[in-house]
Amino acid sequence: MNNPVAFLAPMPGLEDVHDFTLRSVQGAAGLYALESGSTPVRLFLADAAVFVPGYAPPITAAALESLDLGQAELPQVLVVLNHTPGSTTVNLMAPIVLNPASGRCRQLVLDGRDYPLRADLNSL
Repeated sequence: MNNPVAFLAPMPGLEDVHDFTLRSVQGAAGLYALESGSTPVRLFLADAAVFVPGYAPPITAAALESLDLGQAELPQVLVVLNHTPGSTTVNLMAPIVLNPASGRCRQLVLDGRDYPLRADLNSL
């Protein structure tokens, strides 16, 4: 996969970046690189279904509708990976929901403390 994606609202901290491509990382099922063509921005994203089984963040009907998804259609849920020597964490507080067919996506920022900003991937 090497597809353009369009964020419906800018990602926090990346408000000036608008041209993203989502690229599969070869040899790593469910791992993606989100890259900008105009700036040196690259984030690694993990398919939550593969790396965080059971993770089911609340996604409102309005969010699904904005992605052109109906109630019966499920988005692909991606989480941002942060790697440091000795550990890899995932951001469960701000998942990216994607309509794989259209490339429309948005990052949700969840309320409350149910989901950590930095969850150790090995403990999930």
